[in-house]
Amino acid sequence: TGRKRHSTGMPETLTIARRYRGPLDSANGGYAAGLLARRLGGPAEVTLRLPPPLDTPLSLVPDGERLLLLDGERLVAEARAADPALDPPAAPAYEAVVAAGPGLPPGWGTVGFGECFSCGERPEADGLAIHPQPFDGLVAAAWVAREVSVEVVWAAIDCSGAYAVGEPGRGEPLLARMTARVDRLPAEGERCVVVGWPLGEDGRKLHAGTALVGADGRVAAVSRQLWIVPRGGG
Repeated sequence: TGRKRHSTGMPETLTIARRYRGPLDSANGGYAAGLLARRLGGPAEVTLRLPPPLDTPLSLVPDGERLLLLDGERLVAEARAADPALDPPAAPAYEAVVAAGPGLPPGWGTVGFGECFSCGERPEADGLAIHPQPFDGLVAAAWVAREVSVEVVWAAIDCSGAYAVGEPGRGEPLLARMTARVDRLPAEGERCVVVGWPLGEDGRKLHAGTALVGADGRVAAVSRQLWIVPRGGG
């Protein structure tokens, strides 16, 4: 990842604010991936090579069919057009998820994810407050959509994959790849449900699917994810 990459034109620069952290010292993976997907303009596969740094100017560089996110010469992430090709299982109704209560799986907030923009405990309106919990063979969480954008929707459907495969609760897996499609952005204030479910595993590689279901009961976004258990973590 240290060799130079050349492109035509000046690269775009972006900075991910600390508000959008996942772990305490790097960006929420779904949010960072969504920033690249928005620039590709459609369904995308984003592979995270390094934890995306916060409050640091990063370069977006086209490289053939890929879009690279660079921190100096270090490759942070790469994106390409791709569809998750995944049909989500039926999601519970928003009212049923709310009625199940706010209880979180054991182990929530492990390994420094307690302030995650997507699933962490944050001051009101500072994070998404998506707290997945087991629900009829899935994990599910209620979400009232706000500050809606492509990258926020990618963040919204990020962490439920970790809850679906992590042991226990959120667990220790780190997002390595996320392939997602946003069919529509929910309306501001729309009552949505986020679901996650396992798709198998291969050693330290854990596979998951997630989806965002709107108030009309239809899938608004779906993702296929690869999570990696850190060495010594499972």
